[in-house]
Amino acid sequence: MDVTINLTQTALETDRLILRPWQEADLNDFYAYASVPGVGEMAGWKHHESMDVSRDILQSFIAAKDHFALGYQENGKVIGSLGLNQSWANEDPDFSSFKLKDIGYVLSKDYWGRGLMAEAVKTVIDFCFDELKLDAITSGHAPANLQSKRVLEKCGFAYVKTSEYYYEQFELRTHSMRYIRFPT
Repeated sequence: MDVTINLTQTALETDRLILRPWQEADLNDFYAYASVPGVGEMAGWKHHESMDVSRDILQSFIAAKDHFALGYQENGKVIGSLGLNQSWANEDPDFSSFKLKDIGYVLSKDYWGRGLMAEAVKTVIDFCFDELKLDAITSGHAPANLQSKRVLEKCGFAYVKTSEYYYEQFELRTHSMRYIRFPT
């Protein structure tokens, strides 16, 4: 079952990142990474073709209150996002009675391969179980997105199934690898 969350007063810190609510002042950093071809596409959305697209999506993040901006401590830039969304498992009879959220994330291409996303996801997992008292966390990735697969495996997620998925922005029906993580 989906739970309502509000991250507007939540900030989490790792060795290299600050996870915090999005702010309108983050627009330039957001556009800088979200406009790079290949970044959004790995997460299932088209790269941003204008600052207006980024502004609209940033406003939706702020309004939804369920996405973190990932700030890189070394330079203060926002280099990615991590959202706690409605879970695919809400529709699965095996999991629908659990309090769930789904982790979705994206990182600036300039920061790939440094272990930053696994660092962020591990911190959010702890927050979800310790503070939000969730029963489980889900996630998923496209079959070709091996970077996301590695992040999920590093963070203790277990593969559940492959499901058909419709990527609305691409008007494409494809598959999604579905994972779940329980508290340890």
